[in-house]
Amino acid sequence: MDKLNHSEVINLLIQLCVMLSLGRLMAELARKFKQPAVVGEILAGIILGPTILGNFTPEAFEMLFPTSGASAVVLDGFIQIAVVLLLFIAGLEVDLHIVWQQGKQALYVSLVSLIVPFVAGFIVTWFFPEIFDYTDQSKQLVFAMFIGTVMAITALPVVARVLMDLEVFKTRMGMLIIASAMIIDLVGWIIFTIILNMMGSNSESLSLSKTIWISIGFTVLMLTVGKGLINKALPWINKRLAWPGGLLSLSLAICFLGAAFTEYIGIHSIFGAFIIGVALGDSKHLSERAKEIIHQFINNIFAPLFFISIGLGIDFISAFNLQIILVLLVLAFIFKVLGATVGARMGGLSKYESMAVGFGMNTHGTLEVILGAIALNEGLITDEIFVAILVMVVVTIIASAPLMKYCLKFVPTKN
Repeated sequence: MDKLNHSEVINLLIQLCVMLSLGRLMAELARKFKQPAVVGEILAGIILGPTILGNFTPEAFEMLFPTSGASAVVLDGFIQIAVVLLLFIAGLEVDLHIVWQQGKQALYVSLVSLIVPFVAGFIVTWFFPEIFDYTDQSKQLVFAMFIGTVMAITALPVVARVLMDLEVFKTRMGMLIIASAMIIDLVGWIIFTIILNMMGSNSESLSLSKTIWISIGFTVLMLTVGKGLINKALPWINKRLAWPGGLLSLSLAICFLGAAFTEYIGIHSIFGAFIIGVALGDSKHLSERAKEIIHQFINNIFAPLFFISIGLGIDFISAFNLQIILVLLVLAFIFKVLGATVGARMGGLSKYESMAVGFGMNTHGTLEVILGAIALNEGLITDEIFVAILVMVVVTIIASAPLMKYCLKFVPTKN
């Protein structure tokens, strides 16, 4: 069996040390400015990557983060595990009971706020690819679907944090936003599995229709039979095995098994991790304390490695394209806000409540970054488009809270 040599082990350990240390420092700095940790961690990657460190001291950058060799492969393995775990905890946050409780209103908001920005992003990309400097006609359909999906998704973890900060998380409007974002997450990932399959990079043996049906079957099976089995197994695990060690080990084991299955059938491993997370998180036997332990473990160790790694492969200065950034921002702030606002009005909310829902649903974040990183690695998008997506994510995160707060000033406090 091949092993890392002495210097490669040292290099890998220093890489992890530097990434986690600077990631934590920048995350704390972001918190000072009332921004999510993900913003600081992406900035840490920009500092350590070719944008800052690579431009000022290229020798140090190449020595610390070599692009080839065993330590680079092992670090990539860590990052692959990190993205799987990130989607696992995103799934844990999906509470199907809340979705059912919000019923018709959540369906209106989620469908309209999904369809309007998706169609707008698709049309602009399909008819005007030159705006994105996109010249690969063989992938134009997939590319248009990708931009539409990125425009349509709402960042559930980030919007939850914004709602908590505004103290409206448990109001009718807050629950409506959360339920709608959950539905969009589920539908958005199914659309993305279709995109991945159309790209043809992961599936070698299954057709698109087979992959879609297997994906839907896997989702239904895990949320019914799988959830039932988990509900029966968790009390036994909590009673017979060491806590929380036993729960952590077996939860992650199921997560990796689901991820391996979806990778095997031709869609990305993260989809399996996400669905397993939904099935596990919806169990009445998984306590909030247990969820918190899993969140802390992944959010503070693996998540920073993924978000910092984003900056290690791209020179953000040379890939900065103002035209593409402005197009994505206009699409997000007009069509996503419009779709969610109209959906909320159809669901019976007042004018200003609906506008608050619109700005809340326009919060982009982790999932868009993960989608963009995968699309970049698969060669679907360019560095310029990926950087534009990151800028759009950061701007919508920063803008959502004050815009929602302004709208809520006109909403009676009884809600």
